Amino acid sequence: MTNTNERAARPQRAAVVGCGVIGAAWASRLLLNGVDVAVSDPSPDAEQILLDVLDNATTAYDNLGLPTDAQGTYRMASSIADAVADAEFVQESVPERPDLKAAVHAEIEAAVGPDVIIGSSTSGIRPSDMQKGMTNPGRLVVGHPYNPVYLLPVVEVVGGEHTTPDIIERAKAIYSSIGMKAVHVRVEIDAFVGDRLLEAVWREALWLVNDGVATTQEIDDIMTHGFGLRWAQMGLFETYRVAGGTGGFRHFIEQFGPTLDWPWTKLMDTPEFTPELVDKLVEQSDAQSGMHTIRELERTRDQNLVGILKVLEANEWGAGTTIAAHRLNPPS
Repeated sequence: MTNTNERAARPQRAAVVGCGVIGAAWASRLLLNGVDVAVSDPSPDAEQILLDVLDNATTAYDNLGLPTDAQGTYRMASSIADAVADAEFVQESVPERPDLKAAVHAEIEAAVGPDVIIGSSTSGIRPSDMQKGMTNPGRLVVGHPYNPVYLLPVVEVVGGEHTTPDIIERAKAIYSSIGMKAVHVRVEIDAFVGDRLLEAVWREALWLVNDGVATTQEIDDIMTHGFGLRWAQMGLFETYRVAGGTGGFRHFIEQFGPTLDWPWTKLMDTPEFTPELVDKLVEQSDAQSGMHTIRELERTRDQNLVGILKVLEANEWGAGTTIAAHRLNPPS
């Protein structure tokens, strides 16, 4: 997509419905890309959450060397209808309750323009299920991001039964225009792609803690000091291609493929969340990170991600290519 096309796709006005951690981060990414944002959330803490997350996001963009002087303006809307009335794009980020999302989508549809795309941040609900009962179901897509939304570029774009290819392309163009890597998940499936991969790791990690094999700290150390660093810049398959040496991916499969039949993992079920297991997880997590506030952890996370992204951009690799492309397409 050309720079001119990205500018054309970028909305001037957007609405964010739901301003928790994800919604506030969506609003921050939009604002830092020069988009005016109307925010709807019934919580009295919503504006402070937005300001805290926007402060984190602005610091991260400053550290990346991305412009922060052409921010859009935000306003806290009095209702969903007020927020979406003149929006060119809507991102919904309310809690993962199908009944709540259905009610919120109905309110959005009643007040938004007829051609406006509604993106849902759901991490697992199929868009076809959310489209049921909508007046114009084809306008809704899943736009599933990863936290922190303002810093991690990827967004999974998933269409439902009523979604046309044109709507998918329009949604991808909007997300790309605010510096994201829009990946179209072509097959509608529960939890999409990223969360299915994460859940497999999460299940195994729970067993390792439950069975006393490793603590939360030890598991995180192995990830952050080992394969997590590889995944950050090469992902799974490219990492394994390299592991095959000069024989490439075929050699890797021939060498390690048979081990998949070995009983190494317990991926088909999870340990019961007994009070004892929950207490163990909480106690270990508190010992690991309880000396830091959540805001301190967020700032540290962002500083680390900025450093990794800078190196990847300098090497023209992985997520760094998205940052480089976005640097050529600043808000104006």
